[in-house]
Amino acid sequence: MAVTSTDLLTDAFGRINERVDDVLQGLSGEDLVARVGPDANSIGWLVWHLTRVQDDHIAAAGGLEQVWIADGWQQRFRLPYPPESIGYGQSSAEVGEFRGVPIGLLKQYHHAVHGQTLRFLKGLSEGDLDRAVDPSYHPPVTLAVRLVSIVSDDLQHVGQAAFVRGLLRRR
Repeated sequence: MAVTSTDLLTDAFGRINERVDDVLQGLSGEDLVARVGPDANSIGWLVWHLTRVQDDHIAAAGGLEQVWIADGWQQRFRLPYPPESIGYGQSSAEVGEFRGVPIGLLKQYHHAVHGQTLRFLKGLSEGDLDRAVDPSYHPPVTLAVRLVSIVSDDLQHVGQAAFVRGLLRRR
């Protein structure tokens, strides 16, 4: 059986999900919000941000409602951010406002977004990947490019979270 593009994307998003679980495993609430420098991102904020980006971008590409809003995660997290916030462009002070979120809740939100992502990918055909999802760029951004961009961004951020975890463990 031939491997399809959606098979590869499903595997890539699965690896992100596994790395998120790995990086959150066994952390304390203090570890989740620790900042290794005055303007550094915490593990919790990084995981929240990468999940929000995935949620926002998959929803936009698929004409879906964001899990964050549709399933009431915004209210459960009780963060002082606007509902549409995904963390992009936030100041150091705003990053520092990420606190009071239980690790289990963060993990559950990530898994809910991962589930929506898998359902979206399952419904794609190879031809769908050429569809323009953002015509404001020249050339327009295709679904394939957007999905690879999400994978790249998420892997970078979960890697950053793993690095912070390593630094915290060395203290």
